Amino acid sequence: MVRSALLGASRSDRLRLAVERFPLTRNLVAQYVAGTDQADAVRVAGELVDEGLTVTIDHLGEDTFDRAQAVTVAQAYVSLLEALQKAELGVEAEVSVKLSAVGQALSGDGEAIALENARQICQAAAEAGTTVTLDMEDHTTTDSTLAILRELRQDFPNTGAVVQAYLKRTEADCRDLAYEGSRVRLCKGAYDEPASVAYQDRGEIDRSFVRCMKVLFGADGYPMIATHDPRLVEIAGSLAARHRREQGSYEYQMLFGIRPREQRRLVRAGERVRVYVPYGQEWYGYLIRRLAEKPANLAFFLRSVASKK
Repeated sequence: MVRSALLGASRSDRLRLAVERFPLTRNLVAQYVAGTDQADAVRVAGELVDEGLTVTIDHLGEDTFDRAQAVTVAQAYVSLLEALQKAELGVEAEVSVKLSAVGQALSGDGEAIALENARQICQAAAEAGTTVTLDMEDHTTTDSTLAILRELRQDFPNTGAVVQAYLKRTEADCRDLAYEGSRVRLCKGAYDEPASVAYQDRGEIDRSFVRCMKVLFGADGYPMIATHDPRLVEIAGSLAARHRREQGSYEYQMLFGIRPREQRRLVRAGERVRVYVPYGQEWYGYLIRRLAEKPANLAFFLRSVASKK
């Protein structure tokens, strides 16, 4: 219930204004978001790369319902990729794109618009020596996102996919995607989904995550294991060893600001670790979803807001 309430709060303009106003909650935002502009993202990416980590950068924003805005978001990604290339970060820093932010949700030909904008971003990434991963959103967009992925991979085969373990369909999607050269990020999922399509129990979600890892590690693709759960990190390492996977033939992914010591421990152990770095003005919904995933931060957040009312 708490998680559902938080996800509902992610759409509250009133609560967003409260978060923006108070210094303590601004400090909390800074733990999880690189900043509001491109320079912040490039700076943070450079700092992480200097520590041996790799990066995927998300220009925050979802559900664009205006074509001009979708184009603006795509152009922001192109500009970001040019800045990463200029900073000589192209090899170690990729970008993550939500298709809803580049037109997928537009009525009528939204999918075609999103494909066109995503293609421009992929071309800019190729020119910068890096690539793109298509973030997965709520279950109503899954088929459309995978269809766009298939189109993009015809010209940009390194385009990454994302699958969410809490969806009941995901094990089958992993089997479809686990072919040679296919980059697949496996995460638990952060949207409030109905029981008809998604597991609701944490144990069921974890078991689905492990089943999906078994598919990905046992095939010829490139698994990207996105979790902060120590048990799942350990199981991923065991599966990599069982399938005689060399370090670098898979990677771990974690969010900026969450378990940074573990990120660096894995790097010291020779593992490839990619940090998901968000930036931009539309940080509020992202922050609330992170709070929904980590109850300890929820208590801090509520105390910060309540103390200033």
